Amino acid sequence: MFQIFTGIVALSSLLSFINKKVLKLPDTIGVMLLAIVASLLIGALNFIDHEAFVSVCSVIDEIDFRTILFDFLLSFLLFAGSIHVNLHNLLEEKGPVLIYASVGVLISTFLIGTLFYFVSGFFGLNVDYIYCLVFGSLISPTDPIAVLALLKKAGAPKDLEIKIVGESLFNDGVGIVVFISLLSIATMTGGHGVEPSHIFLEFAQEAFGGIALGFVLGYIGKLFLNRIYESPIVAVHISIAIVMGGYWLASLIHVSGALAMVVMGLMIGDYLHKSCKSEPLKENMNVFWMVLDEILNAILFVLIGLEIVSLDFQLNYLIAGLVAIPIVLFSRYISVFISNIFLKKEHRSNKNKMTILTWAGLRGGISIALALTLPDGEFREALIFVTYCVVVFSIIVQGLTIDKVVSRLLKTN
Repeated sequence: MFQIFTGIVALSSLLSFINKKVLKLPDTIGVMLLAIVASLLIGALNFIDHEAFVSVCSVIDEIDFRTILFDFLLSFLLFAGSIHVNLHNLLEEKGPVLIYASVGVLISTFLIGTLFYFVSGFFGLNVDYIYCLVFGSLISPTDPIAVLALLKKAGAPKDLEIKIVGESLFNDGVGIVVFISLLSIATMTGGHGVEPSHIFLEFAQEAFGGIALGFVLGYIGKLFLNRIYESPIVAVHISIAIVMGGYWLASLIHVSGALAMVVMGLMIGDYLHKSCKSEPLKENMNVFWMVLDEILNAILFVLIGLEIVSLDFQLNYLIAGLVAIPIVLFSRYISVFISNIFLKKEHRSNKNKMTILTWAGLRGGISIALALTLPDGEFREALIFVTYCVVVFSIIVQGLTIDKVVSRLLKTN
């Protein structure tokens, strides 16, 4: 596993270098595009040297994507993403952020699941409704990491940028909680005779428990940082320990580690921006977590690209995946539209901003990782393939066009 991970790190650094020098695309988009090209080249190897192809595939199959993402990458990515968010600006948009990340995710989950249930039957997939809802929950969380630079370049309003970033931070956690709740119901009961109280209790324990743990960890982190402000390296070391230990503790007590990392990151980030007495500590913390965030995102998108080699290709899977793309986009728009109704008038988005929120709602590594955790069964391969289709389209097509969409819609605003 160490050798495989070393290879992934080396490949991600090489692809990052090629992207910077040749493609000059946003890092995550360029790295994933190059990783997909690498996967296609590996696929072409099958026609040149079958034994070599099988050997490469066996190495890729040994990559435990779920373990790497959930037990290692996710805690660091969520903390690193939230520590750089301006809490003051986020609180100004707290209404839209919380509504989009809660009501929006639930609406999106139900709409995608229901529409996909009716559509999948046409292609002979016949996925159970409860598993269609599971698919809806895993594909609902958004990941704007690839488009943030493009949004800024296109001159997107600050409030819109905060809504997109803030929603993404929290809907990752909420989406994971909804996914875990629905999947436990699907595996235990097949979705029949499920009590609403059971769903609510499962959700409440994960979500509210994760938020509460995040507050505790954030408070502890601030206490430590406040007492060693003269030692920036020790401060970074402590932040790593709290992230790793806190995430492990969350899994131990069965609460959402994702939400805990987001809340903790926001609290420590706010301390660094407002109360930190040491500029070296602030600079070291910001630089370290920014660099780590870039490196881990590159690794994540290389993994997504390479995993394509191990997919079970079937024509009806591909057709279902292509049909799922407009379903996901339509459901995203409707969820934003309905969520808007719950907001105060001054926080509501107009038609153009709702379109931007829809198109900027990229799907990323979390959706892939959740799909790969599905238990073995008749629906697993189909749902993984469909998830890949949506994620790849989202990152490459939406990611490469979002700046044009933003520029055009803002001009007509």
